[in-house]
Amino acid sequence: MKSVLASMIALLVLAVAGCASWFPQTGVKHAGSMVDYLYPDAKEPPQMKPSVTTLRPPVRVGIAFVPGEGLAAGLPEAERTRLLERVKAAFAKYDYIGAIEVIPTQYLRPKGGFANLDQLARMFNVELVALVSYDQIQFNDTNALSFLYWTIIGAYIVHGDQYDIQTMVDAAVFDVSSRKLLFRAPGTSQIKGSASMVGFTEQARAARLSGYNNAVDDLIPRLQAELQGFKERIKNDANFKVENKPGYTGGGDMGWLGMLFALVLGGVAYRFRRKA
Repeated sequence: MKSVLASMIALLVLAVAGCASWFPQTGVKHAGSMVDYLYPDAKEPPQMKPSVTTLRPPVRVGIAFVPGEGLAAGLPEAERTRLLERVKAAFAKYDYIGAIEVIPTQYLRPKGGFANLDQLARMFNVELVALVSYDQIQFNDTNALSFLYWTIIGAYIVHGDQYDIQTMVDAAVFDVSSRKLLFRAPGTSQIKGSASMVGFTEQARAARLSGYNNAVDDLIPRLQAELQGFKERIKNDANFKVENKPGYTGGGDMGWLGMLFALVLGGVAYRFRRKA
């Protein structure tokens, strides 16, 4: 009887040890590279020729994820659209942005380059394009102590495998006509967790999605800060020229009412100095 019990325990140990190998030990990686998309054949950094970039507010902006590696590249199109809609909502309040078009990923060809970007600009009637690249890696680590618990109790009950998900998203805004990078901002996140063998795949998938959401949370305020900094830089940069479109009277954060108020104050101050 003891020999039979010992044999059963030995078989259970082997079975559970085999189950441990079901987990992907090296992790999962998904990436969409902006460099690979825009400069697919470049063997060295591209040299940008000095030129004057003309911005015509209110500008029309397109926003899209760059094509990624593999099938669906780890993030379903519906989730990509939802994330881009969040970024869109964060910038819709600025009066110098006329419209923001969310561009589905299927319109972007892998390694399409600026030729593809020109097509998108014509198709969606946009002047600037914000490209969002991403890099997410999931590290898996089987916990040896938990493996002993699996041997006695069962893998379904004990949370034994650990995962560490690191996510980076980067948004870069380009002027399509001049192909000039205007500004960019990154967002990052890190999620650690564990799950049972049965629930590992589903929980890890949910954690990867949370990683993208958290990275976008980190991205949005950084991108807003870069936009404000860009507005200040171009005031004294000879490489940029701002020409308002017909009918647009915005003056940055002041607007036309603020400009009129400033002119009135200036006139009052001038008259006061004349009298003095």
